[in-house]
Amino acid sequence: MSRRDVEFVLYDWLGVETLTERARYADHTRETFDAVLDLCEEIAEERFAPHNKINDQQEPSIADGRVVTPHDIKKALDTVAGACLLGAGMDAGAGGLQLPQVVQTACFLWFQAANISTWAYAMLTIAGANLLLAHGTDHQVATYARPMIEGRYHGTMCLSEPQAGSSLTDLTCRAEPREDGTFRIYGNKMWISGGDHELGENIVHLVLARIPGGPPGVKGISLFLVPKYLVQPDGVLGERNDVVLAGLNHKMGYRGTTNTLLNFGEGTYRPGGEPGAVGHLVGAPHQGLAAMFHMMNEARIGVGAGATALGYTGYLKALAYARTRVQGRPAGAKDPAAPPVALIEHADVRRMLLAQKSYVEGALGLVLYCGRLLDEERSAADDAERTRARLLLQVLTPIAKSWPAQWCLRANDLAIQIHGGYGYSREYDVEQHYRDNRLNAIHEGTHGIQAIDLLGRKVVMDDWAGLVALEALVRGTVERASAAEGEARDLAAALDRSLARLVEVTRTIHTADVPAGVRLANASLYLEAAGHVVVAWIWLEQFLATSDRDDDLRKGKRQACRYFYRYELPSTGPQLDLLARLDTTTLETDGTCL
Repeated sequence: MSRRDVEFVLYDWLGVETLTERARYADHTRETFDAVLDLCEEIAEERFAPHNKINDQQEPSIADGRVVTPHDIKKALDTVAGACLLGAGMDAGAGGLQLPQVVQTACFLWFQAANISTWAYAMLTIAGANLLLAHGTDHQVATYARPMIEGRYHGTMCLSEPQAGSSLTDLTCRAEPREDGTFRIYGNKMWISGGDHELGENIVHLVLARIPGGPPGVKGISLFLVPKYLVQPDGVLGERNDVVLAGLNHKMGYRGTTNTLLNFGEGTYRPGGEPGAVGHLVGAPHQGLAAMFHMMNEARIGVGAGATALGYTGYLKALAYARTRVQGRPAGAKDPAAPPVALIEHADVRRMLLAQKSYVEGALGLVLYCGRLLDEERSAADDAERTRARLLLQVLTPIAKSWPAQWCLRANDLAIQIHGGYGYSREYDVEQHYRDNRLNAIHEGTHGIQAIDLLGRKVVMDDWAGLVALEALVRGTVERASAAEGEARDLAAALDRSLARLVEVTRTIHTADVPAGVRLANASLYLEAAGHVVVAWIWLEQFLATSDRDDDLRKGKRQACRYFYRYELPSTGPQLDLLARLDTTTLETDGTCL
């Protein structure tokens, strides 16, 4: 990561120092923020980065019924836990540091850039602990969330099933109540990251299952806490729960993260002499999906941040390579005896670098802005400001998850291209960054699921309040830039046109007298167009924030902004035109002709 860029976004644009004036963050200063950034950067460089390739080459395996992972993973995670960083953004009363979410997001970028598959264990544990803090009982918090925050227990989220995939309506895992208030869980869960390992004392599975007799569909789903090892009343670990590792999945990236098929209640282990995994209800019956979304939405921002970090580190490595690799001569050079020049002297290489820069720095602004919105929702003094922040965060979450996953992957693709033939070899990091990042398009909901969420729900929620909030946000920046001198005014005009068209097309889609299937048939295209408008807004905000000085960082910001407006934002025009026509090409395609 670029520390200068992160500090520019935090302090020069988002004004994070002002958060210390609020009661929640009054114990912090910029010095404490910088100290935690320093610490995370140091741990990432010393404990995470050195085994990133080892993770890729030595995937988890099973030996004598136990999962074997490289020893460096546990050392890295224990170091993070020992520094109390798992609770960086959590309340002090829960054992956290109570840092602003935006600062925590920035700090964690270093771990994600250095070794995302090791960091995945921590990300899942943090999100699981946050879910229990929000929805669990006092006993569940004390027994399970506290050890997770301390790094002794790890966490997972168990949603998908082999036959259902992303379709949660079709979940069949069942939870049978027992007289002691517990439940017995039966069924299978697939693609469970961190589902089994020996990295801590226990694993806390958060499992979606159905209580018999509940409503059909997603309204009948409940959430259960299912530990790998049962915990006795005094906190001592007891017998093994009936959760069985049925196999490991081997993915193209994130190879250091165990990915599992888990069987619940198959009878291999019989807690108390009865088959079935012992589970504890979290929240109310049949309300499990709402509680799970607390974890999922946090993880979606985390996935977007991870995609950003992978794209960013690939960009920095491509930039360094282009500056040092000597190859070829400038266009028009006639003398074959003239010395070759660095790759960066070629215009097409600079084009690729500018594209990468516009994607990764735009994505960085997006994920950190989402962190700032969460801080506003938690700590703003005014109810209206908290409501505004909540609406914006809901609208931006699918974009913050999917836009970096798509376009920072494109940045990784360009990093490989800049490296030439070497980029395709495993001796260089950029091919692994691409493979790792490719998974983020499917993590925590596919691109298409995020698109349907954005177009089908988020922009029209609360009688269009989501769209109104987003339009007002962007319009405010357009008005400020329009009042400025020079180039900012032209950028504002371009963004204003794209915003107006996006709002117009959104309303056209939802007011047309057509079936829902027609409105949502091209939702992914809508997500891409809306994401580009949002990132264009972020670039205009950063452009305005560079007006105080004229150093290299700010010159680079302005040039990347120009690139995005000239090369990327215009692509939204044809996309929005197609959306406005409510095109039915995909719906009319007979599956037999494909």
